[in-house]
Amino acid sequence: MTAPTLSPALVAHLPTGTLVDGHWGPATGGRTFEVVDPATEQVLFDVADATPEDGRRGLAAAADAAPAWRAVAPRERSELLRAVHERIVARADDVAALITAECGKTLAEARAEVLYGADFLRWYAEQAVRTDGLVRRAPGGTNRQLVQRRPVGPALLITPWNFPIAMATRKIGPALAAGCTVVVKPARLTPLTTMLVAEVIRSELAERGLPTGVVNVVPTSSASDVTAPLLADPRLRKLSFTGSTAVGRTLLEGAAGQVLNCSMELGGNAPFLVLADADLDAAIEGAMVAKLRNGGQSCVAANRFLVHDSLAREFARRLADRFAALRVGPGAADGTDVGPLIEPKAVDKVDELVADAADRGAQVLAGGRRPEGRGYFYEPTVLAGVDPDARAVTEEIFGPVAPVVAFSDDDEAIELANATEYGLAAYAYTTSLDRAMRLSDELEAGMIGINRGMVSDASAPFGGVKQSGLGREGGEAGLEEYLETVYVAL
Repeated sequence: MTAPTLSPALVAHLPTGTLVDGHWGPATGGRTFEVVDPATEQVLFDVADATPEDGRRGLAAAADAAPAWRAVAPRERSELLRAVHERIVARADDVAALITAECGKTLAEARAEVLYGADFLRWYAEQAVRTDGLVRRAPGGTNRQLVQRRPVGPALLITPWNFPIAMATRKIGPALAAGCTVVVKPARLTPLTTMLVAEVIRSELAERGLPTGVVNVVPTSSASDVTAPLLADPRLRKLSFTGSTAVGRTLLEGAAGQVLNCSMELGGNAPFLVLADADLDAAIEGAMVAKLRNGGQSCVAANRFLVHDSLAREFARRLADRFAALRVGPGAADGTDVGPLIEPKAVDKVDELVADAADRGAQVLAGGRRPEGRGYFYEPTVLAGVDPDARAVTEEIFGPVAPVVAFSDDDEAIELANATEYGLAAYAYTTSLDRAMRLSDELEAGMIGINRGMVSDASAPFGGVKQSGLGREGGEAGLEEYLETVYVAL
């Protein structure tokens, strides 16, 4: 198998420690954990395994730097973020190779993620100077009302493994733009890219003579041990988390004691609706994008394909033909279409979901097994005639499996789409404007793609309803998450 080629300069200068108050160093006690390439099962680097004490030191540095960073002019914060954006784009090939090495996605997808992730820095560089306030005369005429927006304070940012640059910049960008300092807890499985971004920011801060404790990083193999004391610390004022709904609930319970300001981007179970009047060619193309980005390991990946019964058989057959033609292999290898899953238990879960659907009568039209050899791979799989109660329909798959469920009319389609505790993303294909507007009104999701297989954009609000989260990231709304409103009566 082909391993990603990391440049000697990147390997030599890639930080693998904790970042506290502008300095990289070992974890307390010198503990480390391994970061593994999911395509080859080879160890890439040993990374500092932060302790609760390291987390507290990171928060202390963020709290100490908060007044000075808050006082930095919005224009200066903007210029810093723009400079970081430009440095990351200039190193796009190096960063993409690192993403592929630790995450497994293809180099083409990794390069796209670098540009997508960097775009959050550019967007929030532009938004840093646009923090609106309000001055007006009170309706009673007795005074003036002054409404100000100010940074909420030191923030704990907990990022997932599946988009290691984009999920970091989507949080760090608005936090710094708003004037907040941060402690970043990157994912155990993919901390390296986040640490590289933090080093670029640290370097820019130092060159500009800005506060050293603005961005702190505490990688760890035991997230709860490090984060629980921080959630109980009164110096922490904000929590932003992206990950599973189960972990999100636990974090919210921990945040309740300090009544922390919380942003939660949690699990999904996105329906992909193909209505009776849909353009089937366009729907197939959209399905490939919506399902297979990062091999299906995305919270907004299409999870359930709900197809009108007049089209279901042909849709499933054509999708299976496309899936069967995909090349599975290491993300760094030429011609690879679908890379590995992130770890062995991810493969086990996908295999269990496919077996459950087959036991309930589903037909496996493509894939349905794990290839032999090293690496955490699973074949792109299409299931037809799936029982709506199958686990592949009711649970988030997080893998390259497309279960197809037939429906008879629009009412049933909407009922099936909404029959989940999640409400992050939804996709729908129709040529009718009336149908599109009805879907935009009735689908219970925070993001809806109409005749589009991708909804993510740095300038648009990203987030869900129901148990898919609280708050929004991206767009103007993303900056609001790091600001609090203060009213002054004059």
